[in-house]
Amino acid sequence: MREILIKRIYEEASENDGYRMLVDRIWPRGVSKEEAKLDEWNKNIAPSTDLRKWFNHQEENFPKFSERYEAELDLQSEEMKRIKNIAKDKPLTLLYSAKGEAFNQAVVLKTYLNKISS
Repeated sequence: MREILIKRIYEEASENDGYRMLVDRIWPRGVSKEEAKLDEWNKNIAPSTDLRKWFNHQEENFPKFSERYEAELDLQSEEMKRIKNIAKDKPLTLLYSAKGEAFNQAVVLKTYLNKISS
């Protein structure tokens, strides 16, 4: 598997990004679809609305958020296989809009993808 990168959607796109996948359920404010230069907007693997609202990007909730989000991802094994297949041929960049670079769903998703078998 090639490298999985994480990047805020507000950062400029780069050739090194490879396949660019937005993993937010809600479209980020202030970013046009053209500016985003996405290959895919994957709302289905984003945290559920209830989980996202509960987390509210509070750092102290991150461990429990990670656990709950991974449980949601466990239910999407076919989608996880598809995403891992994308990352076999080229870098995969998971894009998110949250301000917190260390406490967001892309961090959890990257860890999850790296630990599951294909």
